[in-house]
Amino acid sequence: MSTKTSKQTIHSYITSDPKICGGEPIIIDTRISVRLIVKLENIGKSVDEIVAMYPHITHAQVHDALSYYYDNKEEIDRFIEENSEEYIRKRYKGSPWLK
Repeated sequence: MSTKTSKQTIHSYITSDPKICGGEPIIIDTRISVRLIVKLENIGKSVDEIVAMYPHITHAQVHDALSYYYDNKEEIDRFIEENSEEYIRKRYKGSPWLK
């Protein structure tokens, strides 16, 4: 008989606070979301390039953000979807501020 054990991974560089970025997971002491790091990687940016773009974060923080993504893929993919232009246009269709 096999049992599946759940192991919670600790991400020492990632936090979430409902008062910051709507509660999205971010790199501690920044407003850089895990979602942003994932989107940059998805368009082909390397960790070195991401750190060059945001010199106040470290390679370890970027790697931890990516690790957090792979541990919580469904959650971050939802944030990516909900922040896409297509999703926002569809959700707020007919709103006067959306042209």
